[in-house]
Amino acid sequence: MSNVNVLRAVENIRSGTNVYTPLVETIVNAIQAIEAGPEKDGRVDVLVHRVAQEELEGGKPPVESFTVTDNGIGFNHENRESFDTLYTDHKIEQGGKGFGRFTCLKYFEDLAVESVFDDQDGRKKRSFKMGKKTDIIVDEKLEDCPDGEIGSRVTMRKVKGRGFSDKQIKTMARTLVERLLPYFIDNDYQCPEVRISEIDGTDRIILNDFVSNQLAAMIQEISLANDEIRLGDAERPELFKVRVFKLFAPRSQRSKISLVADRREVTDTAIHHYVPEFIDEFFDEKSGEQDDRDRNYIVKAYVFGSYLDASVSLERGGFEFPKDDDLLHAVSQSDIERAAAKVAREALGGEITARQEKKQKQVREYVESVAPWHRTIAEDIDLTPMPYNPSPEQIEEVFQKEKFKQEVSIRQQVERIISESDASSLEDGLPQILGQISKTSRNDLIHYIALRKHVLTLFARSFELGGDRKYPSEATVHDIIFPRKGDSISTALEDHNLWIIDERLNFTNFVNSDKPLDGGTSERPDVLVFDTPVLFRGDNVASNPITVFEFKKPGREDFVNPSSKEDPVQQIIRYVNSVREGRYKTPKGRPIQVTENTPFYGYVMCETGEKVKKWLEMEKQFTPMPDGMGWFQWFGNIRLYMEVLSWDKVLRDAEMRNRVFFHKLGID
Repeated sequence: MSNVNVLRAVENIRSGTNVYTPLVETIVNAIQAIEAGPEKDGRVDVLVHRVAQEELEGGKPPVESFTVTDNGIGFNHENRESFDTLYTDHKIEQGGKGFGRFTCLKYFEDLAVESVFDDQDGRKKRSFKMGKKTDIIVDEKLEDCPDGEIGSRVTMRKVKGRGFSDKQIKTMARTLVERLLPYFIDNDYQCPEVRISEIDGTDRIILNDFVSNQLAAMIQEISLANDEIRLGDAERPELFKVRVFKLFAPRSQRSKISLVADRREVTDTAIHHYVPEFIDEFFDEKSGEQDDRDRNYIVKAYVFGSYLDASVSLERGGFEFPKDDDLLHAVSQSDIERAAAKVAREALGGEITARQEKKQKQVREYVESVAPWHRTIAEDIDLTPMPYNPSPEQIEEVFQKEKFKQEVSIRQQVERIISESDASSLEDGLPQILGQISKTSRNDLIHYIALRKHVLTLFARSFELGGDRKYPSEATVHDIIFPRKGDSISTALEDHNLWIIDERLNFTNFVNSDKPLDGGTSERPDVLVFDTPVLFRGDNVASNPITVFEFKKPGREDFVNPSSKEDPVQQIIRYVNSVREGRYKTPKGRPIQVTENTPFYGYVMCETGEKVKKWLEMEKQFTPMPDGMGWFQWFGNIRLYMEVLSWDKVLRDAEMRNRVFFHKLGID
């Protein structure tokens, strides 16, 4: 009698198992029972029980239970005691962990055993169930059975949870072959015959004959030039063997690496984690003389080795060594999988190369058409880790990581060279470092210019008629040039586009956009800036020019009417006078420093039809520019130079200033 908390043991089963796990465990136990006996014609039958109901439209009812029979030595006294002992070492030489039977109760309601075996007193029959409290064996019966056939019958009754999703015998057979394939492909081992069928014996498939039965067209081995892996210590390496198979009609499966222990699949990991090109199915064009179909397939690489046999966990859902590297283990799971992925990649040579070339073409097209600033990085970058069929976002992510990596490397090299006390070392290393700095800076400049092209495209559309035959509001144009309700404290240099109007406006210390300068409800200009000239950088200094902008909605000309209160020329003059009078402060609360000689620039951007032209020349005494698209005026008494510019002129001048750069990039 055992004394084990069975349910607690079942609850503690870790991840890595599924509903097929107890079925595989039971089949393996049956194989081992045959190996332990004198029977040369070993046989294991997996019988499928279905629920007692008919499915609509002639479909098969769901699977409810399984019975596994064998003609092994049966549950003699030794085997019975082993079953009744937690963590038994009875089958330790065959890789037994003494725990596999507990997975049955994780996925099925009951486990029942019937077995006939030879005993000193004659042939006996033993039957029992697996307990769920403190006894592993319950309801045990032992009786004489002189005419019984030696062997065992193990039934797993009533699958738990959502049930058994697979219904077709062929589907279940394929899954079991994948899990038990190491038993069938070992040239030094003769596996007993393993069969699966309906409970009445119909639809039978012999799993061992997967190369010649109904599964023959579904599983094919790929010959390898090199199937050996050496990992770990160079003097005493761990050795592994790899065998690679094509699995046709894979449904939703991915190509995988399966680590095998004691001829049983323990883990399976998607190969595309190591070689991205394996993420999609492959395509086999009419693979044989008797098969004229074009078929999809995935790849499965099985890895064998004594290191795996010695390290498998109790539930056979994982290994005792870590997934990734640590200080205690010379070889990790990822080390083995990465090496096996390389073998699989070589086995699929041409297909993988074609996919990598396709990926490289996608990246080149992205760089040429979308991100030309990455051209120099593209020369050096390793595209191997990039996902297959990458999206623009995924491509950009890889380039940004590489850019950051290069910048970190440059900083480290610069710091190292600077720390050198030997002047000759500095001289030798300097040209290479300067070349790398130049390359990364060139990329940033190209990126910046390409973004300008996109901004100007948006700017042009912001004063075109929309589908409703209406012009966009002035807010649309305003936000492209400079975000409303913003200032230089909250708006970074790269977040505004004042360069559309004047390149010098990129170098400003203070910008106030569409906000009352006194913090209250007073009149406000659309944009007011302190202009710091390029050649020197000043702060809030009286000698620095101040620039004021006023935007008027595209298509609008009513501001020239005598009754209008939105005369942009007068608005700018009022803003300038208010600033000169010291009424406003900077966002930091400091007075705006001005003197009588502080220069002011005013810009009005608006529609300039005939009505506006006449108003500017006849009423405002503005002088037309040579191109007829702008007007200017000097207000000497307040040191204000003002221009009125059409939206088309602003766009044309910005495009002209940047055209040579666009041309050099091939994006004009």
